[in-house]
Amino acid sequence: MNDNKIEMDVMGITYSQIQQDAYALLLKQHQGELCIPIVVGVSEAQSILSRLENIIPPRPLTHDLMLSLFHAFGISLDEVLIYKFSEGVFMSRLKLSNNEHNLELDSRTSDAVALALRTNAPIYTTQEVLDKTGFTLKDDEKTKRAKRSINDLSVEELKKRLNRAVELEKYELAASIQKTINEKLAKQSKSSDEENKTVQETPEQ
Repeated sequence: MNDNKIEMDVMGITYSQIQQDAYALLLKQHQGELCIPIVVGVSEAQSILSRLENIIPPRPLTHDLMLSLFHAFGISLDEVLIYKFSEGVFMSRLKLSNNEHNLELDSRTSDAVALALRTNAPIYTTQEVLDKTGFTLKDDEKTKRAKRSINDLSVEELKKRLNRAVELEKYELAASIQKTINEKLAKQSKSSDEENKTVQETPEQ
């Protein structure tokens, strides 16, 4: 592994403004301001979101199954390294070990992150990758809009994404979006009730 490793934290999943029916995984320096955006598919976003939001799916997702295999065979994921960015693709390795062997395997970055979240393994990248792809969250307004979290979207926007998730039969992701919609509607209802109560209690002049 590269000795010049930079630890990264998972900030969340946002909707990709670049690629249709895709999401952007946002990683940020553990100590620093630079972030890197990684385009992931709907199923990978679903898997990462389910872990971030502690959603237990009715059936094990692929990465949950892999975690069960790790446990069954005494394998631990020691770390993930995003070691290269080439032609628009981030390349990653898994560092695995058991009582007898150490092993490094190439992996899609989305899979590597999904597994790291399930095992609490650290995620690293290199200075070269950060130099090529890094940005700060204080970038221009267009970049900020492209990286809004699901919680920042309006109910109307969320409903559109809910319909798309259902069409793609991504029901766990749809459930997560529906939960956010319900929470937003509940807050709006509470706010409306409080405003009406204030108006009713205001004495006539």
